[in-house]
Amino acid sequence: MDLSEIENSLLDGRIKGLPGGLAPFPLAAIGAKSWNVLAEDLPLPLCVLRRSALEYNGNWMRAFLERSAAVISPHGKTTMSPQLFSRQIADGAWAITVGNVHQLQVARHYGCERIVLANQLVGRQGLRFVLAELARDPKFDFYCLVDSVALIDRMADAARAAGSTRPIQVFLEGGFAGGRTGVRDKKTAREVARAVKAAEPYLALRGVEGFEGLISGDDRAERVGRFLDFLIDLAQMIDREELCAPGPMVLTAGGSAFYDIVVEKFHAANLRRQTMILTRSGCYLTHDSGMYARHFTAIRGRSPLAAALGEPQAAMEVWAYVQSRPEPTRALVTMGKRDVSFDRDLPVPLKWHRPGANARTPRVVPPGHRIAALNDQHGYLDLPADSPMQVGDLVGFGISHPCLTFDRWQTIMLVDDDYDVVGAVRTFF
Repeated sequence: MDLSEIENSLLDGRIKGLPGGLAPFPLAAIGAKSWNVLAEDLPLPLCVLRRSALEYNGNWMRAFLERSAAVISPHGKTTMSPQLFSRQIADGAWAITVGNVHQLQVARHYGCERIVLANQLVGRQGLRFVLAELARDPKFDFYCLVDSVALIDRMADAARAAGSTRPIQVFLEGGFAGGRTGVRDKKTAREVARAVKAAEPYLALRGVEGFEGLISGDDRAERVGRFLDFLIDLAQMIDREELCAPGPMVLTAGGSAFYDIVVEKFHAANLRRQTMILTRSGCYLTHDSGMYARHFTAIRGRSPLAAALGEPQAAMEVWAYVQSRPEPTRALVTMGKRDVSFDRDLPVPLKWHRPGANARTPRVVPPGHRIAALNDQHGYLDLPADSPMQVGDLVGFGISHPCLTFDRWQTIMLVDDDYDVVGAVRTFF
């Protein structure tokens, strides 16, 4: 990937998280500024990524996949950061997954060669872009989803009109009642798979796909297992009828909550054709302090391999000031809905630091502190009456569901374990 455009992009005080009055400077030079978060060299709120945690989590997932005989195409929508895509590819990612055409265009702009669009390719402009890229770049390896004959006809007509000489590679998507896209039954699946075969050489069926992350309920893991069994039934049907294009059949599912079950189930698929098991977790790289931390507790209980590898680390934090203590058990902090995700859990106060303290390591927030609510720019921090926190203190918050914190920041600071700023990543939402 070519990241030079990002590294040479100019930053100044108009970027959220950077001090005012800066002369423009290239992003690649940010580490030379010798900024430190705890020394108040940057205005708060500030989103940071801990470099050591990113490295640890990348190594963790690589070890899990190697021992599971699976590969990963991490969901780029989580970060929308080509610099982090590049890190994931360097860690061994087979591809980058995207969720829409905009994300696809960003990934292509910065040189991603293999991309999975985990969605249907429907609109004229999206089809035009993909077909043009396939014609322009023989290294471009593209995959998307199909779940209807109508969609297949639309894609094949566009490819035929463009004179395409390379097929659009597709996965048959399985779905479930009340869920999102995807065929709901084997009869429809057979019709769609046969339609792809009939659309050759403009389309090529390369495997089966599903997304289990929306399945809910107290018996969630069992229902996920049944859904994966349905996907395996579809793969076996395709295998029996020899509807797949040459090469290994791809079996792909697995967000950030059930990749252990996906790997185990797909390994037992018992197909005649060689298979490749492809997971798509996006949040493993940053992990979090809420939803995915809870998911990993469940994964660890199900998977001896995951448990043996240790626990991923929360890499993302949002720092804010205590700006007011108007009541004995209530403080306000300079962080709100414009700065941090709140769709699954409210931010968790983890660390705090008093400006001027000699220690470069922040202290652990004592028990009894919690964010009770968020406004656009304010956080309501409930705390004990004897809390040591006072106006001007810095508080570092863990987040839940990193996807919806990444999209609130154009530039995110990369910090070492002393909170020295050693780099930065750009996002493209």
